Amino acid sequence: MTSKLDQLKQFTTVVADTGDLDAIARLKPVDATTNPSLLLKAAAMPGYSELLKNAVTASKGDLGMACDHFGVAVGGEILKVIPGRISTEVDARLSFDTQATLRRAERLIGLYEEAGIGRERVLIKIASTWEGIRAAEQLEKAGIQCNLTLLFGFAQAQACADAGVFLISPFVGRIYDWYKKAEGRDFVGAEDPGVQSVTRIYNYYKANAYQTVVMGASFRNIGQIEQLAGCDRLTISPELLQQLADDQQPLARLLTPDQPAEAKQSLGESQFRWGMNEDAMATEKLAEGIRQFARDQEKLEKLLTGRG
Repeated sequence: MTSKLDQLKQFTTVVADTGDLDAIARLKPVDATTNPSLLLKAAAMPGYSELLKNAVTASKGDLGMACDHFGVAVGGEILKVIPGRISTEVDARLSFDTQATLRRAERLIGLYEEAGIGRERVLIKIASTWEGIRAAEQLEKAGIQCNLTLLFGFAQAQACADAGVFLISPFVGRIYDWYKKAEGRDFVGAEDPGVQSVTRIYNYYKANAYQTVVMGASFRNIGQIEQLAGCDRLTISPELLQQLADDQQPLARLLTPDQPAEAKQSLGESQFRWGMNEDAMATEKLAEGIRQFARDQEKLEKLLTGRG
């Protein structure tokens, strides 16, 4: 019998949402993603202690630089065991500053290139704020491809596509969490609001010939993954990847690029901000996600203090 994971790989590119090298080597995803929270977890692993020390030494007292060195070092190790790309995130505290985001993205790419890793193997992760999307638009034109993260609302997806970003990461599980709490009930299968959000975005992109890749992220259970089988990419935790690997039941492709969708609509800044204002879930989860990543970035900086 073929596992659900192997079946999924037939029509969706599987990405590992982790910094755990052992899990990546065992589950063999094409790509991998990291973020400040995952880097903080990686920093606690004994295998990364030397990388932490080296990051502090190379940064000469600049904690922001030390975090970037560590993120690139972890990314470099992951790239040794995957054939595809690593996503590395810009400091979330820069989410509302286009120029600062540009500078930090360029620095991350520079650190990868200094390590002998070409930009074609890296995606720069940026929060899907209006300012972040504008930074990504410029980076894409400069040959630095981006992964727009913390994406919860349809307005964010529309603006990212208009900006020509390479890839977006709509957060299925966090959308599900919000609606579960707000409505006081659980959701399964196709009624899951997170699943519905990604399905709508996927259909909109395909119907309007956008080239931006849709990569569902932040899953709470394999049922959500099964509902999005056929999505361009899915980034999945090692725990859920293992569940898929252990499951021998048939897996059907549910997303296909030939479904009807709403007509193309390009958004200006005021339209984008109004769309977000009208979407309480997207507004709240974007702000919460940025705060969470910022706090984990600060914890990582604290961990790096005194190392070296």
